[in-house]
Amino acid sequence: MQYIKPIPIGVEFYKQMISEEYYYIDKTLLIRDLLVQKNTVTLFTRPRRFGKTLAQSMLKTFFEKEILPDGTVADNSVYFQGKKIMEAGEEYTKHIGQYPVIFLSLKSAKQPTYEMAYKILQQNIAKEFIRHSYILNSKALLPVQKICFNSFIEQKAEPSDYATSIQFLSECLEKYHKQKVIILVDEYDVPLENAYFNGFYDEMVSFMRSFFESALKTNESLKFAIVTGCLRISRESIFTGLNNLKIVSVLDESYAEYFGFTQNEADSFLEYYGITQRRDELKNWYDGYLFGNTEVYNPWSVINYIYDIVHKNTEFPKPYWSNTSSNSIVHELIENADDNTKKELEGLVAGGTIEKPVHEDITYADIYKSQDNLWNFLFFTGYLKTVGKKFIGRQIYLLMTIPNEEIMYIYENNIQEWFNNRIKTSDFSGLYNSIISGDTKAFEDYLREQLHGSISFMDSAENFYHGFLLGLLGGLQGYEKLSNRESGEGRYDIVLKPYDERQPAIILELKRVQRFTEMEGMCQEALQQIEDKHYDVGLLDEGYMVIKKYGICFCKKSCMVMIKE
Repeated sequence: MQYIKPIPIGVEFYKQMISEEYYYIDKTLLIRDLLVQKNTVTLFTRPRRFGKTLAQSMLKTFFEKEILPDGTVADNSVYFQGKKIMEAGEEYTKHIGQYPVIFLSLKSAKQPTYEMAYKILQQNIAKEFIRHSYILNSKALLPVQKICFNSFIEQKAEPSDYATSIQFLSECLEKYHKQKVIILVDEYDVPLENAYFNGFYDEMVSFMRSFFESALKTNESLKFAIVTGCLRISRESIFTGLNNLKIVSVLDESYAEYFGFTQNEADSFLEYYGITQRRDELKNWYDGYLFGNTEVYNPWSVINYIYDIVHKNTEFPKPYWSNTSSNSIVHELIENADDNTKKELEGLVAGGTIEKPVHEDITYADIYKSQDNLWNFLFFTGYLKTVGKKFIGRQIYLLMTIPNEEIMYIYENNIQEWFNNRIKTSDFSGLYNSIISGDTKAFEDYLREQLHGSISFMDSAENFYHGFLLGLLGGLQGYEKLSNRESGEGRYDIVLKPYDERQPAIILELKRVQRFTEMEGMCQEALQQIEDKHYDVGLLDEGYMVIKKYGICFCKKSCMVMIKE
């Protein structure tokens, strides 16, 4: 029986990926490109769950001169046998295991208070000092340096010392190894994003600015540094005066193929597990991200989808990414949308585009200052992709659209949640009275008012209006709401059946047209359909004496209501 490699759900450590023989899509040529570019500090910004942590772990495994507990040096070249970097040439492979490496992941600093977040950062720094505590046994450090080193291990250092802790560790490692240090920082912006949404942004920015400046700007022991995150933060807010910083965002073509899966990689993945028939579905749901000019798949979603299909956990695609990424910005955009933003959202969920100026230097504090900033945030965090660029005056403009079905689901789900919450806090007693009494003008006016205040999606089909009306009717007491049930010779749209038989039963048949002038004729057609299909048969059989029959026609944000009793 042929051995089939396990699928790496949530595997973020390169050594584990290789040693446990998970299916691995080879991204090791990232090492070559970094060595060729020779930038002192490189910041990669990519959406969450796009392989940044695994890439950092791979870089650590390749470059680090790892000292084992017995004092010997680990041979990490075994983790790269058969990988693309080993075929790139000796000028690159000679760097294996040659440098002290400092590795910090800041993703765990997502805490509700500054004190808790700061404590987590302290703990992470302490772990890195502990990992390199082998140098305490040497004569490379002065006694005073060893005392300071131990204060970080024991988490007893002064608060001001933590701001320069990585610079100090770099100096100690250079003394011991007689080689400059590589610094890897993963998810650098998590503490900032978390601090913004929890109300201690200024405190966190102040600490992180000093922390990064000492580690990446004034650090003479630095060989080079790789920083990864979701959003590019302006130099003014955190990377003050860091002139040696090269930012690689989703707009750049360089390094584009190293985060996310290319089409060939996705095809090979499907082929390995014998499910190539799923190619179109995989593409529709999880492809569509554009980094520079390279189109890539969301790796987290692809891995989870293939795992579930192979293990028969599902027959259908799921929105895997929506369960791991914060959708708060989408929610905020919808919650605070003005008329123009609502129109733009409707265009996007209908498959259209929007054009906005791009602002790469943005801070979390800037997000809500304008709708354009919100759109920019959505673009850089993966909720929109670019399909075109313009340069007007001194400003770059991006033509953007929703990347795929998975992200479309997130928008629609948030719009639906917003709509449902809006209904819960509104008084629709006037609407319900108009329906029961047969006041078509009032009924129509209520519907028009709600349509104008709503964000519609799927408005090219009757099912949007169907869901919209059912949502409005959710608070109607004393009636059973029935939808798309068989009756007579067809399926009615909506029936409201009173628990008190003395109240009128109600049949609602819905239509949609493209032109306002067609609304009256379509209302009449809806009423005729109720008669021709005998939708009232079931109600008559149950003994309801009064049945109100409504023909309702929608056109964009407008509607018309007619009744037959």
